[in-house]
Amino acid sequence: MAQETKSYTDYPMFKGLQRPLEFMGLQGRYITWAAITAAVGILGFMLVYVFAGFIIGLAFAVISISSGVGLILVKQRRGLHSKKADKGIFIYATLTKL
Repeated sequence: MAQETKSYTDYPMFKGLQRPLEFMGLQGRYITWAAITAAVGILGFMLVYVFAGFIIGLAFAVISISSGVGLILVKQRRGLHSKKADKGIFIYATLTKL
């Protein structure tokens, strides 16, 4: 009997599925926050420009975008899944009634 060898085509497998989504250094939910910050800055500039003038509109855009970027950087540094961690000693006097 002659041995038959079947050759199967090898395909590369993408193994990055367990990592958080990342775009230009922003991870996960902070990508959405950055898009909202940019939209608020641009749309806010346009509205303030129409009603108050160019300089005030530009100041609004700079303030809103810089505060949004600062908030994103501070929050992202704390971690993607940051939660409130209470500090101190907690004493529970009665957990159950006898």
